[in-house]
Amino acid sequence: MPKNYYDLLGVTKTATQDDIKKAFRTLAHKYHPDKKGGDEAKFKEVNEAYSVLSDEKKRAEYDAYGRVFSGGANGGGQGFEGFGFGDAAGPWKDFYQTEWAKSGNAGMEFDLGDIFSDFFGGQRGRVKRGRDISVDIELSFSESVFGTERRMLLNKTGACEVCNGSGAKPGVKMETCKTCNGKGKIRETRRSIFGSVQTARVCDGCQGKGQVPSEKCATCRGAGVIRKQEEIAVKVPAGIEDGEVIRLGGAGEAMQGGSSGDLYVKVHVERHPLFRREGSNLLIDLSIKLSSALLGDEYTIETLDGNVTVKIPEGIRHGELLRLKGKGVPIDRARRGDLLIKIVIDLPSKLSREQKKLVEDLKKQGI
Repeated sequence: MPKNYYDLLGVTKTATQDDIKKAFRTLAHKYHPDKKGGDEAKFKEVNEAYSVLSDEKKRAEYDAYGRVFSGGANGGGQGFEGFGFGDAAGPWKDFYQTEWAKSGNAGMEFDLGDIFSDFFGGQRGRVKRGRDISVDIELSFSESVFGTERRMLLNKTGACEVCNGSGAKPGVKMETCKTCNGKGKIRETRRSIFGSVQTARVCDGCQGKGQVPSEKCATCRGAGVIRKQEEIAVKVPAGIEDGEVIRLGGAGEAMQGGSSGDLYVKVHVERHPLFRREGSNLLIDLSIKLSSALLGDEYTIETLDGNVTVKIPEGIRHGELLRLKGKGVPIDRARRGDLLIKIVIDLPSKLSREQKKLVEDLKKQGI
């Protein structure tokens, strides 16, 4: 049964060239045999379908007759051997030249091996980076609201202070790396289904610098990094919440020839016995007597800024909120949220004979 190229690419017969190209890129990436879980047979089928549908003349022949007579997929034209960029390799040529142009290199000669390495997840151009570090800190409720600074000692890999991370003994000259002849990269050629593919990787001898010291640093033995204790200052911003993470760029593990990792500080905030947080506002429960609710009163309450006196209006209801402006969590340097006071009317569990009489009198009056 002849193959349905539209089904192979997952597009309809009315698909535009952009739709076909997008479908091809997705499937080529998925089935590439050099990737984990790739499928060489599927990959070849996808390329065959694209080589026909991306060419207007071949597509017209295929739509009309169910096959192609002008060479290529069914016509016996040149295949992948050697991976030349002739007419038979047109779809691949267009595809990679397009990707190359997107990277800002239009008009320049390109290395097919490097493009394969980039597109299919290779190591080319990937910057070496030290490991990230994660630590946890405990904050009081007040510290989380107003912010604070914490200093901590970390045992981690850092730049050698003697050679400043160069790996060279102070005062010695640098010389050309013999492994890569000063280029900083090692080019390798390997065989694939497309023929010989050339890739480049960072030289292990010089870490991509192209030069090595004539004599290594005695402290770090040429590594440029050593294991040491380092004090880190962590500025905790005002208003931080429980579970939030502070990222300190470059404060993680160092690596010779690359950038340092990051430090991630996870914050744990202690519960407060009185206050609860609702965004930039704080909430507190205030228990008052029934007489205070009916007749009004004054109560002294605790805030994070000290004690304040709150006036209870007469006739206040259970669950009603009073608001103290600017006594909550800082929003910015000039503004703070509010302190919300939730009224809880404390009803007596038992009444004396006199109290019962007073309540009954109120009841008779419709209160």
